[in-house]
Amino acid sequence: MASSDHTVGFEPADRLAQDRESVRRRFWIKFKRVMAQLPFAEDLLAAYYCAFDKETPRHVQASLLGAVAYFILPFDFMPDVLPLLGFTDDAAVLATAIRMVASHITQEHRDAARAALKRGIDAAEANE
Repeated sequence: MASSDHTVGFEPADRLAQDRESVRRRFWIKFKRVMAQLPFAEDLLAAYYCAFDKETPRHVQASLLGAVAYFILPFDFMPDVLPLLGFTDDAAVLATAIRMVASHITQEHRDAARAALKRGIDAAEANE
């Protein structure tokens, strides 16, 4: 088995993660669309904020950007449109990345994630 076999299927996410501005733009488009369906929304946002924090080490940013990029890809191992199962692969990739770099996701990242979710929920409630 070649040493790169463990990355098979993740090449599109790796390429996308190299373009930080594209990740940033596409993340918010998809996140706003599927936020209500994500039981791991707060963790995803905390990882996003950590990935774009200038104080976060580059290797941590790379790991988290890869996970965020996998989330925003329009195709993946488990199509996101499947009820209940659609985001399980995204959650697994994110959980793995977070586990690898958990000490770098600070309370400030988590607080920012909570605040963004609250703003999003408040805005949705105001429109009803």
